[in-house]
Amino acid sequence: MSDASRTSDAARGHLVFSDVDETLISVKSMFDFLHYQLVRRHGTVGEEEYERIMAVIRHQAADGKPRADINRFYYRIYTGDSVAEIRALADDWFAERTASSRGFYIESTREALAAHRAAGATVVLVSGSFPPLLEPLAREVGADTVLCTRPLVADGRYTGKVGTPVIGEGKRAAVLRELDSHPAIDPRDCWAYGDHISDLPMLELVGHPVVVGDDEELRARLAERTRGVRA
Repeated sequence: MSDASRTSDAARGHLVFSDVDETLISVKSMFDFLHYQLVRRHGTVGEEEYERIMAVIRHQAADGKPRADINRFYYRIYTGDSVAEIRALADDWFAERTASSRGFYIESTREALAAHRAAGATVVLVSGSFPPLLEPLAREVGADTVLCTRPLVADGRYTGKVGTPVIGEGKRAAVLRELDSHPAIDPRDCWAYGDHISDLPMLELVGHPVVVGDDEELRARLAERTRGVRA
């Protein structure tokens, strides 16, 4: 990295990583959009298909299937769908949710990210969701970068496959790469926001982890980490 780039990094101060679902917004974006687009395209049949899919996902979760595998299952639903059509539906979904749903944002997190930006931070959204849902959100909150699961595309259509799901250790790996690309910034000066124990691998990488919500396991694990650092 050039001296000029290092100076630019230092001037920005710190990086702020934020999970999205139930951390920045109050819904699970992937499932909320799944319901929206199925009903929008197929009406009652779409509603029935949504319930069938969610029953499968609930069964997988109850059986202890890793969240990364459930993430892969989700994106198989879009096999053969037009990327352009899904993006247009996602734009409509976002416009409707932000226009008519009070409480779409978790305001404490949104305000915290705005304060970080005002202090010169680089804001990074980190999510297992996918670009059509996250890019409008990133523009709205002023995030600089989106680290997310990216479905593979061929001939303008989703293949049903993904690269590495950005969940759990996938979040850790994505955040580490982002930190490595800013060597002038000390991770101890950085912040991260998450709501679920699966966010722990990301939160452990920074000096200022913040738990949004009431996941007691996550709070306890971070408290143990803090005691270990002080010891």
